[in-house]
Amino acid sequence: MVRKTVTIELETGLGARPVAMLVQVASQYDSNIYVECDSKRVNAKSIMGMMTLGLVPGEKVTVTADGADEDKAINGIEKYLTEG
Repeated sequence: MVRKTVTIELETGLGARPVAMLVQVASQYDSNIYVECDSKRVNAKSIMGMMTLGLVPGEKVTVTADGADEDKAINGIEKYLTEG
């Protein structure tokens, strides 16, 4: 299991379209991937779950990946959240 704290750097935060893109990125990996913010923990492969977080630019989240490709998954999610 790998955990990493990431700061959201997408200019628009995570509205509907960016969440859909994040779910696509997460779905490329076999690992279980979760995003945590405050006391909420949601599956990064779930559009509805990710929408409930309402993430904005500058907010810090913890990304957790567990599986065969967990390192690649963490790096892919971090890259999307910081570079778009």
